Amino acid sequence: MLVVHAFWSPGRGPVLWAEDGERPATTSRRSLRSARPHPFAVPASQLAGIHPGKQTSVTLLLPSRATGPVESPELVRARPGGRRSAEISLVPWTVPGLVVDPAELTDPAEDVRYGRSVSHLRELLAFADDLVSRGRVLPTVASGPEARWRPVVQGLDAVARRALVETVPPVGRAEQRRSGDTAGHSPELLVDGALATLVDAAVRERLGRADVPVALVPPRSGRVPKSLPATEAWLAALASADPRFTAPERELATLVDALAPWDAVTTEETGPARATFRLAEIDTLDDPADPGDDPLDQTGDGTRWVLEFQLQSTEDPSLVVTAEDVWAGRADRLITAAQELLLAELGRAALVYPPLTAALRRARPEELDLEELDDVHRFLTEDAARLVAAGFGVELPAGWNGRKPLGLRLSVSSPAAPGVVTRGGLGREELAKFRWTLAAGDDELDEEEIAALVAAKAKLVRVRGQWVSVDAEALARGLEFLRKQNARRAPTVAETLTALQGGIDTPLPVTAVTAEGWVGDLLGGTADRTLEPIDPPPGFRATLRPYQQRGLSWLAFLSSLGLGACLADDMGLGKTVQLLALEALERSRGADGPTLILCPMSLVGTWQREAAKFAPDLRVYAHHGPTRDRGERLRERLAGTDILVTTYGTASRDIEEFEALPWHRLVLDEAQAIKNANAAPSKAARRIVAGHRIALTGTPMENRLAELWSVMDFLNPGMLGTPERFRQRFAVPIERHGSPEAAESLRRITRPYLLRRLKTDPTVIDDLPEKIEIRQEYRLTREQASLYRTIVDDMMEKIEDSTGIQRRGNVLAAMAKLKQVCNHPAQLLHDGSAVGKRSGKVARLEELLTEILAEGDKVLLFSQFTEFASMLVPHLSARFDQEILHLHGGTPKKQRDAMVERFQSADGPAIFLLSLKAGGTGLTLTAANHVVHLDRWWNPAVEDQATDRAFRIGQKRNVQVRKFVCPGTVEERIDALIESKKALSDMVISDGENWLTELSTGELRSVFALGAEAVADE
Repeated sequence: MLVVHAFWSPGRGPVLWAEDGERPATTSRRSLRSARPHPFAVPASQLAGIHPGKQTSVTLLLPSRATGPVESPELVRARPGGRRSAEISLVPWTVPGLVVDPAELTDPAEDVRYGRSVSHLRELLAFADDLVSRGRVLPTVASGPEARWRPVVQGLDAVARRALVETVPPVGRAEQRRSGDTAGHSPELLVDGALATLVDAAVRERLGRADVPVALVPPRSGRVPKSLPATEAWLAALASADPRFTAPERELATLVDALAPWDAVTTEETGPARATFRLAEIDTLDDPADPGDDPLDQTGDGTRWVLEFQLQSTEDPSLVVTAEDVWAGRADRLITAAQELLLAELGRAALVYPPLTAALRRARPEELDLEELDDVHRFLTEDAARLVAAGFGVELPAGWNGRKPLGLRLSVSSPAAPGVVTRGGLGREELAKFRWTLAAGDDELDEEEIAALVAAKAKLVRVRGQWVSVDAEALARGLEFLRKQNARRAPTVAETLTALQGGIDTPLPVTAVTAEGWVGDLLGGTADRTLEPIDPPPGFRATLRPYQQRGLSWLAFLSSLGLGACLADDMGLGKTVQLLALEALERSRGADGPTLILCPMSLVGTWQREAAKFAPDLRVYAHHGPTRDRGERLRERLAGTDILVTTYGTASRDIEEFEALPWHRLVLDEAQAIKNANAAPSKAARRIVAGHRIALTGTPMENRLAELWSVMDFLNPGMLGTPERFRQRFAVPIERHGSPEAAESLRRITRPYLLRRLKTDPTVIDDLPEKIEIRQEYRLTREQASLYRTIVDDMMEKIEDSTGIQRRGNVLAAMAKLKQVCNHPAQLLHDGSAVGKRSGKVARLEELLTEILAEGDKVLLFSQFTEFASMLVPHLSARFDQEILHLHGGTPKKQRDAMVERFQSADGPAIFLLSLKAGGTGLTLTAANHVVHLDRWWNPAVEDQATDRAFRIGQKRNVQVRKFVCPGTVEERIDALIESKKALSDMVISDGENWLTELSTGELRSVFALGAEAVADE
């Protein structure tokens, strides 16, 4: 596991370097001289495989002791202990680095962990991009000459910049500028230099994507003559990749003088406060008259509009003082030089909003009267936004700014949710009413009010006590939209949901939607609880728990509507059995055509076994391996098949055949496999045509919202729009700005198609058993498979040539070696190499731990091999950025007790790695509700004793127990023997693994042989 750091190097840009999160922190005294290579730094070539870039080397000032540089805080989360640390000083170390494109920082790799310096650089990149998106940039001429875009940082943006300066991590400014320096770069210079470079690059990138030529308007004073070659060269350089341009010195001076007004807009921090403007509506009538029969007020009689001046502290935005308090001297104790500052701010604002000049003619300006409604309308719709963009604050009247806009309202009513869905599904007649109306906010307008709006001449009209902006052309288009929509045929279910979720273009904004009946239940995410339960057919051999029965009803309901469904239940809640119940139900009702299930290789056997156990009437075919059916043979096979199970890799290779076949349903298990919409599995899944689509996953989104888009777009194509529209509408507002409105909108849109139940939900947890045992399958890598075959060939030759005690020893040795290679090649080879991606078991463990930690749970990991556990500790610590507790036979009792106490505490480590023998008895670890047996001890009693560390008195939650098994290996063979032969199980309990030594050579060869299903599908 790599721990990646970053810093901004002046003249080069962002530079990444990495430390080895698995290498022991030791070094040789011979490498301790200044400017020697950092002993823990990772070669730049290894980092380049993750983030493409130019390799380089840099000298960093790193905190060091006499024995070498101190490990970064992000390297391993271990509790410090031992002797007092030796004296630490800054020492220069040369490390390999990678100069990367800033865009690389926005796409984090999954197999590395990033330090705080990288996240800070990402924040700086996001800030630069935000400035550009809001137009907070100006062009200028830099020395060279060069045409540059520079950031304009004012108001609250200056506060954000200051925060970035103050939070630069030490390593972010650790580059040694010149030999002999003992201090790094100034944080302020680094942030400003990086911001200038990033803003310039971002503007050029946007201009490069522009569909029309860019026209730059010169400043008001000193208009740049278009005939000057210098001007033309400067404009061209602003939009090109190369900022340099040439111009005669005299013409260049003229250009610089003409740009002086723009250059005068500084990027310096503002003072302790900024001006804000509050638009107030003041009623001038002592006894306001009832508007009577007139539904609209177009005159504004009796209303005075005033723009009030205020000062807002930039350090404490909650502190706002009025201009009246400023001139009365009451603000001086709160804001330094408040009177001078207010005048300066008003003068600066007048450049953006010229009507303020009239107020500045007074000695102590407090407010500005807006005498005409058109002036008020212009301020509300145009001027306010300009002031905000210039860094000023604006407060608009309650009821404005989108809370009461003139728009459209959609109402849909339908019958209650049906209990039994017919094979033909729901028709259009199930929608009793589908109606569009014109509304002011949530208030529907009647015909008289609409007619008055049409006849109105003013741009600002009071409707039912609220001021509404009226665009005559948009209003006309809205009325035409109403006429067409209400005259058309009843929409389909999919069209209805799309309209309700804002998925159609409208000439006016949709201000409200209401839905009753099953449509409302579906939109509200309560359909699974309001649908009448459906029982699986008589041949189904499992009793569904209540929440599983609700899941079956929900899946059947969405299937009848032709809508894709994402069943995102917590792991261990039985997504597989719910899907099998749906298939059995539909087959009993006469459904035709096979269902195609795509899943990881490790789950192919699981689907076969679960189907045979719970739905034996379903005909299941596993389509995998070199002997799988093709062409006409596959078509013949499908004629007698209900479910075809295959892997994502096989589906990608056989996509030409799959997309030409008729499928009843397409199911994606572990659907996070398509989180990258451009990856081969995702592209293949989208090409397959099926009557219904289902995604099964406990993690519909792991890292970024784009992953959720990929899954939901597979289920119901186009539901969330194009990737670019989704990014603009949801990803950027939510991920970058934390917009609660965008997040709620996304939840509202995806809620009908996503059902997620958690173990912590009281309506679910009562239905769970006290202990859930799961066989956790995985696959070997190619390296593991090669080593496995070599061991079998070598050991079988030794076993055949030996007898008695020697033969017994050879059999047990073979068992131990095969177990080790199933764990990790490095455990067998004892070469001290990094864990990396060489083990299918470790890869599956990482996926499992990701889910467990995401749920806030704790887990016990048991292994019989201390060496394997020692390998996992630094790897998992670096991978999940936290301390891993490790208890083994050599752990002193005092330390052992301390580990247990820390793990049991609420804020203690979440992962406890234990030796099966040392940690299998005598401990109470009820803080964990997950137990994972990494390598099987073949004695069920020993495994049960280890499981009972968590599953015992005091455990308040249900415990999930997973036992790792690789199909096609000795692990699966022994597991099958234990399950099928109870007498043999008794032998195992009493004799451990010794019973294996009594098997014949032929039986041993069968037990040890490597099956084709054991190797990962690559």
